[in-house]
Amino acid sequence: MEALDLARWQFALTGNLHFLFVVLTMGLAPLVAILHTRWVISGRRLYEGMTRFWGQIYVINYALGIVTGLVMEFQFGLSWSGLSHYAGDVFGAPLAMETLVAFFLESTFLGLWIFGWHRLPKWLHLACIWLVTLTAYASAYFIMVGNSFLQNPAGAVRTGDRMELVDIGALLTNKALIFSFPHVIGAALFAGGMVMAGASAYKLRRRTNEVEFFTKSLRTGIVTASIGLTAAIIVGYLQFGVVDTGKFENNVGAAVGLGFMIELAHVIWLVLVLVLLPMISWLPRWRWTHMLIMIMTPAPFLLAALGWLAREMGRQPWMIWQQLTVADAMSPGLTPGMITMSLIGFVGVLTLLAVADYALIARTIRRGPGELALGEHPAPADAPALSL
Repeated sequence: MEALDLARWQFALTGNLHFLFVVLTMGLAPLVAILHTRWVISGRRLYEGMTRFWGQIYVINYALGIVTGLVMEFQFGLSWSGLSHYAGDVFGAPLAMETLVAFFLESTFLGLWIFGWHRLPKWLHLACIWLVTLTAYASAYFIMVGNSFLQNPAGAVRTGDRMELVDIGALLTNKALIFSFPHVIGAALFAGGMVMAGASAYKLRRRTNEVEFFTKSLRTGIVTASIGLTAAIIVGYLQFGVVDTGKFENNVGAAVGLGFMIELAHVIWLVLVLVLLPMISWLPRWRWTHMLIMIMTPAPFLLAALGWLAREMGRQPWMIWQQLTVADAMSPGLTPGMITMSLIGFVGVLTLLAVADYALIARTIRRGPGELALGEHPAPADAPALSL
């Protein structure tokens, strides 16, 4: 394979793996915040346990997902320096905002939430998880601003051999962003809801003792997934009003990925909204539905991968639509051997992180809410110290 093809494969694989972490993080964050709110208002230990359990799963996915994002960022300097030279002043602005404003704030508030159990006042502690959620969505917004600029370079003009930002408002309200960002939010809620429902179905099928715990979690997950998928489908269709459909007509791979995603989303929606949602009161007792829900759990991640594939392949051979080709965006002097080595390294690291993420989350689910580190009461001051 040529260096260009290898570089495209590298970014496609690493970007796709990172996006799978992102949709779960965005999907679980508001669910944990809502559960925490119900606990603070009601004072019920059940909601405290649900907050700690699903919060620990959220923290696991967030922590491992950070590294996958860093690997993807490295490639802009390693493989795509032509993009940085030509449009770095424009494309780099939303990425900097995502890092400095959203990501750092999100990490700070998450740290306060993790280590603030039994230390912060309950309302301040609750505010921390809501701020985590808001900054997580702000982070996703700025990333989508950058991606939408590649799809439709609004707010910038070409000056010599570079692009210059002339209208920040046009960049932040790009027509390629208006519906794509809500579409990502819907996909994330679908993913978070299905993971919650799938894990709960697994525990109920194995006849767990925490029946009320996972019954409420199952119902919450099904409702959230139904809302998320419905929103993603509606906003997804609205995108066709602002997207140049010629992108898909001239690219077979993008068209196939888009078509398969639409058909699969419709099938999942029919099962989820028209079959499972009306039976939500009986789902915890009907064990045959548990296996069905477990089988459907990977669907959001498959749909997210297909949607990302269609969006990115649709603008080929352009890196920036009708402004900069992928070939011109590539760093000069790269050889197939150099990219092959980094491809193996990056994909290997991200695959290990994905496997570790799944293993840790699965282990937490199997153990159940009885063995959690997050939110555990501190040991008494007079407790004997552990010796090594």
